[in-house]
Amino acid sequence: MDDDLIDEAGIPRSRYTRLPGKGFFYPDSLDEERAERRAKEAIEGSEAVVIADGDADGLACAAMVREAYDAALDVADFEAAIAARLAEGADDEGAADGEDDDDAATGDEGDESDEDDPTADAHTRSPVGLVSAGPYSLDTSLERVLAYADDDIDLFVCDLCPDEYEWIAEPLEALAEEAASIRWFDHHQWDDETAAAVRELGVDLVIGDSDEECTADVALRSLDHDFDDRWTELAAVTRDHDLWIKEDPRSDDLADYSYWAGGEEYATVVGAYGADPPETVEAFVADRRVEKEARIDAAVARAVTHDVGAWSVAVTYGRCSQNEVAEALREAGADAAVIVKPAGSASIRGSEGFKHAHEVAGKVNGGGHPQAAGCKPEIYDDMLDYAQHWTTEGQACKRVILAAFEAVAEEVAAADESDEVGEGDEETDDGE
Repeated sequence: MDDDLIDEAGIPRSRYTRLPGKGFFYPDSLDEERAERRAKEAIEGSEAVVIADGDADGLACAAMVREAYDAALDVADFEAAIAARLAEGADDEGAADGEDDDDAATGDEGDESDEDDPTADAHTRSPVGLVSAGPYSLDTSLERVLAYADDDIDLFVCDLCPDEYEWIAEPLEALAEEAASIRWFDHHQWDDETAAAVRELGVDLVIGDSDEECTADVALRSLDHDFDDRWTELAAVTRDHDLWIKEDPRSDDLADYSYWAGGEEYATVVGAYGADPPETVEAFVADRRVEKEARIDAAVARAVTHDVGAWSVAVTYGRCSQNEVAEALREAGADAAVIVKPAGSASIRGSEGFKHAHEVAGKVNGGGHPQAAGCKPEIYDDMLDYAQHWTTEGQACKRVILAAFEAVAEEVAAADESDEVGEGDEETDDGE
């Protein structure tokens, strides 16, 4: 493929935001080879390993584990690398997206072959290895720990929830026999049977209330370490974004930075500075945010609102930061927002009037929270399907997700009707 076809330079934003980033066109087989190699390098010889979601919440947990093990990396190298990126005007793929697709594992950015980058081998340095994962790569990450970790390691899994126990059963059961300990911190909505099966293996599974805590809160109160106040503040600021409280302006900065930086950099910087990163990081985030805001505006302008049951559902398309787009659509009156991404996945965001996002996502190959979920409908068989997806702004994906909304609306209406009938029966009994 001609590189110019996927180079955004000189292409109008109205066109390139309709397409995936460059990484989409990089073959999965090559990407898997690189991920496998980096995981092996991070895991081998480690005293402990953390498998964490690659967002601000999961990576804050990784930073806490490293702090507890006195295994944090030197932040100076990362600050130098950030300054170099600013000076060069870095143009990494996806740099302005703000957040990656919900089903993607956010790994460490950059080319590890760059001899001028002092952080190129950072993933090999700490005695606490970090493996960034997503909800759909958890089984692979467990398999890699099983393959490359020494016996008797301490394993931590943070901010990840399996949809079903069966697809993680084999590697997790093997690790339960080999690891010295397995501790799992999360705040997502767990199926009772899955949670019970994990605990039966001897895993210390701690699940926080998803309406009250982020996983950083759970890790902070669960790890046996005397954390100072900056860690409590980091958890609070992380919670502010992860639970969409939106009272602390620093939380958006941390969320954006966690995506743009990559796992090793983010865990090291917040480990050193907590919720108040240095000026170099602030400048880096501000620089990237210019493009991010333009993409948000483009996605909001494309939105179309549909009435589904009692709900107003705004649906849009584009490469953008889904949370900010959803917030703008809610402010415009939508009860729920759907952001369909060029890569084929979609984000579903709710509101006080809509707390069924995970139910909708569950009908289209996804899951998540009542007010924040992600999915990737199984409708892409070949590149022609993706070509249609891009040229129609995700019409097929939008249709199946709206159908899922309609199904959930019918279920909610039926449940409400059943409750009303039950209450009526109780009143009749009382009268008698």
